[in-house]
Amino acid sequence: MNGPSLPARSRVTISQVAEAASVSKASVSRYIGGDRQLLADATALRIEQAIERLDYRPNQMARGLKRGRTRLIGMLVADILNPYSVAVMHGVETACRQHGYSLVVCNTNRDTEQEIHHLAALRSYNVEGLIVNTLGHHAGELQSLHSELPMVLVDRKVEALEVDLVGLDNRDAVRQALDHLQQRGYRDLLLVSEPLDGTSSRQERVAAFKAEIARRPLLEGQALQTGDAFGAALRDFLAAPGPGPKALFAANGVAALAATRQLRELGCRLFEEIGLIALDDLDWYPLVGSGITALAQPTEHIGTAALECLLGRLQGDREPPRQVDFKARLIVRGSTHPRG
Repeated sequence: MNGPSLPARSRVTISQVAEAASVSKASVSRYIGGDRQLLADATALRIEQAIERLDYRPNQMARGLKRGRTRLIGMLVADILNPYSVAVMHGVETACRQHGYSLVVCNTNRDTEQEIHHLAALRSYNVEGLIVNTLGHHAGELQSLHSELPMVLVDRKVEALEVDLVGLDNRDAVRQALDHLQQRGYRDLLLVSEPLDGTSSRQERVAAFKAEIARRPLLEGQALQTGDAFGAALRDFLAAPGPGPKALFAANGVAALAATRQLRELGCRLFEEIGLIALDDLDWYPLVGSGITALAQPTEHIGTAALECLLGRLQGDREPPRQVDFKARLIVRGSTHPRG
């Protein structure tokens, strides 16, 4: 049997705090609005004690709307299940807290209709700025929103948007990967990518891989995308004769998981028969075989830089859009042990 329900606790008002502290409502507003330096120490102390005694909680949303400030930052994410997205989002959220903002995250789940829905929702929340990591299939809606508030892209370009972009130096990451594989004696390489789907970072990595292969006469290489035909194509690559030891280069963590699963299904001894290097450094990499060599993305720095770019625009920065590229960090494990 359920017990009697507790009566709803009425919200303490700013007038009640002012009365309890024997000050004006204006003084309480200054205190909770960050202008405490304008108050005498004794006045500020009485307000602080009254707030604590009454358990007063200011309605930040109402205060923000009254002032035209909500202290909300929106973030549009293409796939919240992607470990990269989660890691960058953590960096953004940490930076938001440090600067007194709250983060509102919307996951489009790679669904273009969801993208439209979430953009409308973020507009209704009166976010002060927007960080975007998405497919960008609705550039018109993004442009419309950008006319109202500042916006920063993470990892993926949207050609129609002239805004700041923060992400990885993809060409340098690919160059590091091929330098390492070549030095370790691998000669026959396969780049494994998720379907390109108009995603600029994936396209850049594939293009950089092909360009690097073209200028390295000791190497041969081809690119494959994950999907229904991936298993058969990988089997053909492993069976075909080549110029020397074979290795896979996974273009992100999702591709690395797909490649590792497929290698196990094909009965490969990890990593005796084939090498593997992967972009991103995920928690499970050290647990597979002798560990997967990784190119770690500085996701925390990427998230922090995205928020700092956005804050700069909020504070009046009118410089032309800039691109901030971070370098990947090579972490060597057993999956790329030296070959003769």
